[in-house]
Amino acid sequence: MSNDLSLFMPLSEEELDQLEILLEDPAFQEEALRLDEVQGYLCAALSGLRSIAEEDWLVDILGSEEALDTEPGKKAAALLRRFASSLESSLAAGETPTLLLYPEDEESDISDYLAWCQAYLSGVDAAEEDWFESLGYEEGKEKTEDINYLDECLFPFMTLSGEAEAAAIDHGEVWPSDEELSQLKEECKEDLPQAVVDIYQFWLKIRNSRRADRVN
Repeated sequence: MSNDLSLFMPLSEEELDQLEILLEDPAFQEEALRLDEVQGYLCAALSGLRSIAEEDWLVDILGSEEALDTEPGKKAAALLRRFASSLESSLAAGETPTLLLYPEDEESDISDYLAWCQAYLSGVDAAEEDWFESLGYEEGKEKTEDINYLDECLFPFMTLSGEAEAAAIDHGEVWPSDEELSQLKEECKEDLPQAVVDIYQFWLKIRNSRRADRVN
C-alpha cells in the first residue's frame, strides 16, 4: 500500500534535481525534453478526452524507445512516473501547479514561458484524438460553448508561445505591439497556472459525463 501511495507524492527538490541531471544524460543524445518542457508537456498529455498512454509520453519525453532501455532511461522513467502521478493528482484536486521555469538565457532573470507553452502545445498535438474534433468542431460550423471555452483557456498558451500572433498575421488581423503586447503577455503569465487546471478539469468533467452516458 505504501508503494502505491508514494506514486502520488511530489518529487522532492533533490529528486527534481536528479531528474534534471538525468534528462541531460548523453545517453539521450540531446533528444530528451528539459525539466520545464516535461512539466508543460505532461500537463497537456494528462488532459484531453483521453490522456496519452504512459508508454507513449515516456518515449516523447526521453526522445526514443531505445532511451527507455538505458540505465539513465530507467532511472528517469521511475521519477517521471511519480512526477506525472503527483501532477495529475494535484490537477484533479484543482490545485494550480508551481511552474518549473528556466530563465530566458544565462544572464537573464526573466522566466522562459515560451519553452513551457510550446511543450504544452506539443502535448496537445500528440493527443490520440484532436481536442477540438472530439468536441465536434467542423470548419465553417458554428462553435459550441465548449469549443469557445477551450479556445479561451488556451489563449495564454497560444500568446506566450507566439502561436496567436502568427495566426493573427496569417488572417490579416491586428495584433498588439510594444507596451500593449507586454501587458498582454504579463496577464497571460498570471493566468497560465489557472488555465492549466481549468483545462484539465474541463476534460475531466467531459470524461466523467461520457463515462456515465455509456453506463446508462
